[in-house]
Amino acid sequence: MYRTHHCGDLRIGHIGQEVSLAGWLHKSRDLGGMTFVDLRDRYGKTQLVFNMDTDKELCASVRKMGRESVLQIKGKVRERSSKNTGMATGDIEIEVAELLLLNSAKTPPFTIDDNTDGGEELRMKYRYLDIRRDKVRENLIFRHKVSLEVRKYLSQLEFVEIETPYLIKSTPEGARDFIVPSRMNQGLFYALPQSPQTFKQLLMVAGMDKYFQIVKCFRDEDLRADRQPEFTQIDCEMSFIEQEDILNVFEGLTRHLLKELKAVDVQEFPRMTYDDAMRKYGNDKPDIRFGMEFGELNDIAQHKEFKVFNAAELVVGIAIPEGNTYSRKEIDKLIDWVRRPQVGALGMVYVRCNEDGSYKSSVDKFYDQGDLAKWAERTGAKAGDLIAVLSGDKHKVRAQLSALRMEMAVRLGLRKADEFAPLWVLDFPLLEWDEDTERFHAMHHPFTSPKVEDMAKLDTDPGSVRANAYDLVLNGNEIGGGSIRIHDKEMQALMFKHLGFTPEEAREQFGFLMDAFEYGAPPHGGLAFGLDRLVAILGGQESIRDFIAFPKNNAGRDVMIDSPSVIDPAQLKELGIDLK
Repeated sequence: MYRTHHCGDLRIGHIGQEVSLAGWLHKSRDLGGMTFVDLRDRYGKTQLVFNMDTDKELCASVRKMGRESVLQIKGKVRERSSKNTGMATGDIEIEVAELLLLNSAKTPPFTIDDNTDGGEELRMKYRYLDIRRDKVRENLIFRHKVSLEVRKYLSQLEFVEIETPYLIKSTPEGARDFIVPSRMNQGLFYALPQSPQTFKQLLMVAGMDKYFQIVKCFRDEDLRADRQPEFTQIDCEMSFIEQEDILNVFEGLTRHLLKELKAVDVQEFPRMTYDDAMRKYGNDKPDIRFGMEFGELNDIAQHKEFKVFNAAELVVGIAIPEGNTYSRKEIDKLIDWVRRPQVGALGMVYVRCNEDGSYKSSVDKFYDQGDLAKWAERTGAKAGDLIAVLSGDKHKVRAQLSALRMEMAVRLGLRKADEFAPLWVLDFPLLEWDEDTERFHAMHHPFTSPKVEDMAKLDTDPGSVRANAYDLVLNGNEIGGGSIRIHDKEMQALMFKHLGFTPEEAREQFGFLMDAFEYGAPPHGGLAFGLDRLVAILGGQESIRDFIAFPKNNAGRDVMIDSPSVIDPAQLKELGIDLK
C-alpha cells in the first residue's frame, strides 16, 4: 500500500510505529548533516527527517527533488526535539528509512501556500495547483459539508431529490440563455436551464409533493465577483402549502446550517416588506447587522430657498457614526466617492453634529440650527456623528445612498464576517416596467402568483400589484428567493397577457405547462437558494470564486482549459451552422 496514514494523522501516541506516507514535497530545508522535508497531502503536513550520517544516499536523493514532487516514504515515528505548536503533527517527525519518487514536478509558477505570490489570473490558469493550497482546499471541503447538511435536513422532512433535464427549451423571460444546437434536428436548438422552474412545477402536478435538487444552472450575462455563467442552486418545491409553510421550512434549514457549520444560534428572522426595505435601506437586500437607516427629509428640507433640494423628488440622509471626526479633506473625498460614475450622485450635503449639541453644515446659508436639529432627529444622528444627505430622483438617490451606506459600513468595520443577520423581504411587486421595451416584465418570473387582494388591480393598475414572493437575505446578500406559484390555467393565461404575450406565443412557449394545469395542479410554491453565495457567506467571504472548483474569470473564460474556444469547421457543418 502507498500509505498507512495520512499526513495529518500522526500524533505523540504513534511514537515508535513504522509508517508509510505519500504526498507532495511542500518544503525542504538543508541543515548540513540533516535535511528536513514537510510532506503534504489533503489532510495535513508531516515533517520528515533525513540524516546524512546514517544514510548519505537517501539524504542526497531527497535534496535533488524539487517542490511539489510526489513521494512515498517509510520510516519510524519519533518525538520532535523542537515542537511546532502551529502544526497539528508538530509533536512528531518521521525518521525516513525508505524513499520512492513517484513523480517529479516542474517548479510551480507560484508558491503553493496561503500567502502565495500568484495573482488571481495566474492561479486560475493553474487552478489544479491553486486547489493544493490549504485555503482553497478547505473552502471546497466546506462547500461539500454545506451540501451534505442540506441533503440531510431536507431528506428528514421527506423531500425527494430528483434530477431535471439540462437540455431544455429556450424561453424569452429572464436573462439570456446559453444555446445548444441540435445535430439530429438541424436548425433547432436546446437551451441550458436558467432554473428548473417549469420542471419542478410539473413534478408538483405529478404528485411528488416535496422536491429538491442541488442543480447547476446557466445564465449568459455579465459577470462580477458573486456571479458566474454557471452556478448552483438548492432548488425546492412543495405542494399544498402557503407562504408561511415555506418560510418556516427554510428558516429551519438556515438555522440548521448556521448551527451545524458555524456553531451559531440564530433565533430571529425578521420580516420586512419590499417597500419598507427600499424606504429604509435603498435596496431589497439590506444588511441589518448595523444601523444607518435612511431618514427622508422632504417635509423638513424643502421649505427654504435651497433649489437643489426643492427640485428633488427625494431628499434623504443617513447618520454616519462618529463621522464628525472626519477632516474637511476626508469629507471632500467622500463627496468625490459618491460622484464616481459607479455611484452617480451629483453631490452630497453634510452636517456635523458637534459634541455641544450644535450643528455645522455645508448649507448653513439656507438652514438654521432648528432645521438641522430636525434632520438629526429624522436620521437618528447623535453628537459626534456626520449626516450625509443626497437628493434627486427617488429610485436613483436611494441606490446611491445605499451604496454610500454599505461603503461606510465597510470602512467602519461594521460588516463582520462572524455575525449573521437573516431577513425575509416580502411583498415584492409582481411586475416592473421596462423603459426600453415599454412593457411590464415579471420581477421574479411569469409563474409567480399575485396577492389575492390585489388581483382586481391587474387590469387597472398592474404596477401596484404585489406578488406572493419572498427573498431570504443574509448579511446584505440575497441567498434565496421564491414564490407561491400560479396553479390555475386561466390565471396563468392572464399573467402571460399582462406580460405582453399573445395567446399563440404563450401556447408555443408554455403550452405544456398550461396543459398540465388542466389535469389537477395542486397549490404549490417553492424557493431556491444560491449555493455558491450561501457557502461564501457562511465561509466569511462575499466572493464566490474560491468556493468553486473551476470558476470562470470576469470575461466568462476558463483560462485553464482555454474555453470558450473555436469549433472545428467539420463539427459546425454537422450541426448545419455556417458562420460566414
